[in-house]
Amino acid sequence: MAKSRGENGPRAPAAGGSLSGTRESLAPGPDAAAADELSSLGSDSEANGFAERRIDKFGFIVGSQGAEGALEEVPLEVLRQRESKWLDMLNNWDKWMAKKHKKIRLRCQKGIPPSLRGRAWQYLSGGKVKLQQNPGKFDELDMSPGNPKWLDVIERDLHRQFPFHEMFVSRGGHGQQDLFRVLKAYTLYRPEEGYCQAQAPIAAVLLMHMPAEHAFWCLVQICEKYLPGYYSEKLEAIQLDGEILFSLLQKVSPVAHKHLSQQKIDPLLYMTEWFMCAFSRTLPWSSVLRVWDMFFCEGVKIIFRVGLVLLKHALGSPEKLKACQGQYETIERLRSLSPKIMQEAFLVQEVVELPVTERQIEREHLIQLRRWQETRGELQCHSPPRLHGAKAILEAEPGPWPTLQPSPSIRLPPDAPLPGSKDEETEELSGKDEADPDLYPEPLNTSPDKGDRTLPSRTHAGTMVTTDDQQGRGQGAPGRGPPSAEEAAFPVKQ
Repeated sequence: MAKSRGENGPRAPAAGGSLSGTRESLAPGPDAAAADELSSLGSDSEANGFAERRIDKFGFIVGSQGAEGALEEVPLEVLRQRESKWLDMLNNWDKWMAKKHKKIRLRCQKGIPPSLRGRAWQYLSGGKVKLQQNPGKFDELDMSPGNPKWLDVIERDLHRQFPFHEMFVSRGGHGQQDLFRVLKAYTLYRPEEGYCQAQAPIAAVLLMHMPAEHAFWCLVQICEKYLPGYYSEKLEAIQLDGEILFSLLQKVSPVAHKHLSQQKIDPLLYMTEWFMCAFSRTLPWSSVLRVWDMFFCEGVKIIFRVGLVLLKHALGSPEKLKACQGQYETIERLRSLSPKIMQEAFLVQEVVELPVTERQIEREHLIQLRRWQETRGELQCHSPPRLHGAKAILEAEPGPWPTLQPSPSIRLPPDAPLPGSKDEETEELSGKDEADPDLYPEPLNTSPDKGDRTLPSRTHAGTMVTTDDQQGRGQGAPGRGPPSAEEAAFPVKQ
């Protein structure tokens, strides 16, 4: 078990010093100047110089940081087959949710087809159901004036979000306008939370795949169901998850855990941006999309697994630690990760095979929460329970549900067999699921380079909610939870 902060002495302070700073005061990183220069273009027509440059399949200017990761090439025939399967799932969502959510999880691990990614994210997250349950709500919020305190901060952040993407390259362009609308609407929807800078890249990624109203409700689901408390007034939720990550690391990579413990490096120094931005400003874009596909289906477990994989392969061997003799060198290693460990195919396979479960995360949450209460008192902010994936989100949604498909259907309990149905052939990416995983499956791999290929355990495989959806723009572009979260300063990236 991970030692508490008191047992090892104080760790290095988190970036930015005190955790009591306001969330709107996050300092821009070294790339802000480039963003300022790009966004000084006043209109889309003035941005024609950039439009003439080659744009990759994600919408990034070729040669920019966002365009570094190329999606794993999938044969056209295979892609069309996957699209057909996903269309069948989306058009018969009740059936798949009731009986075959495990199959949906496996298909999310393989990657959602780009043409259907936006629609699938809405189904998986429950954003479509929220939209159907609240007709006209976004328009109402969009027409409201908003709190000037948040509007000024949001306005300053717009041009820093993926400035080399065609949607956000010009100040005042349609991408920045929609981003402003979504973020402003959230401050009105949850005035007690207001705006957190880490919400901007989350909303921007959503806007690359769907219209503003749909992106808003997906953002609501992320903030309230997947990552509750992350964007609230205090950093308590992130601090708790940092301790959970650090404790899990002891099982996954004792070498990396020992090194970080000896260096007294607080998890906030390396995991704040990872978790609050769901790796959207850390990984190559193809890897970001694959991580988000799994995240929407399986929940925060995926975020923990990605963090553990990166730590294990960056610091998990004596050879790699030779260049990390101090705090500064270690933090720089984690801020400049090797492209190899972030590469799409490698990262996804490692994440799928890492045996870290919801039960494990929730048990660690209880342990860390108890330690927090013993050393710091009660949490100051309280947030809704964290739900692990789309299946858990749908099951927690109070009925009656909106109609999810064109024709009426009988909603069955999640484990009830469908009349006349057969189990489909197994399509598993990682092998046969374990029926009843141990809380801490053993053995866990301690080698930084060669995993034991332990099979992933059964978890909340997810799904979401919706029927026919208009496709979002930029298709190929790109329980129990901690209580509250304040922002942390992190550098601006494209």
